[in-house]
Amino acid sequence: MLNNLSERFYKWAKGWLVLVLVVLDGFFAGFIMPLIGGLMQDGTGLIQPLDLMMFATPDKLFAMIEKYGDGTRIFYRNVELTADIIYPIIYLFAFGLLISWLFERGFSPDSKMRKLNVVPFGAFVFDMLENATIVILLTIFPAQPMALGWLLFLLTSVKWLFAFGSIAMILVGLVMALKNGFKKQN
Repeated sequence: MLNNLSERFYKWAKGWLVLVLVVLDGFFAGFIMPLIGGLMQDGTGLIQPLDLMMFATPDKLFAMIEKYGDGTRIFYRNVELTADIIYPIIYLFAFGLLISWLFERGFSPDSKMRKLNVVPFGAFVFDMLENATIVILLTIFPAQPMALGWLLFLLTSVKWLFAFGSIAMILVGLVMALKNGFKKQN
């Protein structure tokens, strides 16, 4: 499955499509998601989405859910079921195709590095699992099952590891593509 995904990313990695997806990712990351975070605020500035709470223990997660209040919990759950499904799809393709485009110019076709263009898929999978867990926790509040709290801790941590790994792959690809003058390697 991952080999198939890797090959598809290389087929779809056209410069114009990569540019459109990277701009769309920037729009979501720089405008839509911060706007949503701002709409969640209660005036104290202490509210943050669970998705962004890296390495937060269940106690911290449950305390944040309690701080939200009823209206914010409903709003956040709806965001998780809409915008936070669309955004991971966008970044999956933006990062996957960007890495592929750069790796085509940075590594020879037989390089094992070229298979790492699928790293964003890991972030996507764990983000979707994280979102589902957040929806459950927001829905069942005031219940605070420790097992789900630890599951969210794990899913969020692994998602961020894959996200940072994706950024690392972009940087590696950029350095190698620069080294080769952005010429496709045959």
